[in-house]
Amino acid sequence: MLQFDQSFRFEDQKIAWGRIGEGPPLVMIHGTPFSSQVWRRIAPLLASRRSDYFFDLLGYGRSAKENVPDVSLGIQNRLFAALLREWGLQDPDVLAHDFGGATALRAHYLQKIRYRSLILVDPVAVAPWGSPLVQHVREHEAAFAGVPDYIHEAILRAYLQGAAFRPLSDEAMNLYLEPWLGPVGKPAFYRQIAQMDQKYTDEIEELYSAMSCPVRLLWGEQDQWIPISQGERLANKLTNGALTPVPMAGHLVQEDAPEAIVAALR
Repeated sequence: MLQFDQSFRFEDQKIAWGRIGEGPPLVMIHGTPFSSQVWRRIAPLLASRRSDYFFDLLGYGRSAKENVPDVSLGIQNRLFAALLREWGLQDPDVLAHDFGGATALRAHYLQKIRYRSLILVDPVAVAPWGSPLVQHVREHEAAFAGVPDYIHEAILRAYLQGAAFRPLSDEAMNLYLEPWLGPVGKPAFYRQIAQMDQKYTDEIEELYSAMSCPVRLLWGEQDQWIPISQGERLANKLTNGALTPVPMAGHLVQEDAPEAIVAALR
């Protein structure tokens, strides 16, 4: 597991982060409903030649989750920009997945954050997005947050497995379950879903164009959350159509085919 031995205060909320390795900086941004532990099989393989920075988004993982009013995409790019200032990084390489991709894109197009390179893995970036569960939770957040713990865990297990093409190992499933269990984790899980809003990608989608840095798109061919056809649409806007399909991988490429991400970075 990656170790989060550092913390940062952002708008009076704790953000957990860590760093391993030496070399040019690489910042990793996870997505929902995960944490930076998605990079645990990737970051150590790069640490001999890079400084890997990772952090948990506000409302996720080891970062503050209890009674945090705003954990939407609208705040995550501001958090990301604040962390880059805290770390003293300019033009880092960035690796981003899912909501992390939206965060990196929003930071670039809205706050003019520059990257040396950007690798996007199944990012949330073009409309429409949002599963049937997302729609139901947005309409009935309080009801979902009040379900018995065993029902909540069953929903969460099914939701997490739906992100992967291969069966998740017990180690991976428990790692992704743990932050969302208990009196703090359960309401936090439904809070972040209830705050998912397509307006945050609509706001930047019309701005998409070729960036000044190299951009690479990786997409799990078996992604059931965001089909690869969405990736092809995004590629036409960002990379002149260039897209790397990842065979035998779903949305959670970090679990299904981590070697594809390592190869892209190398």
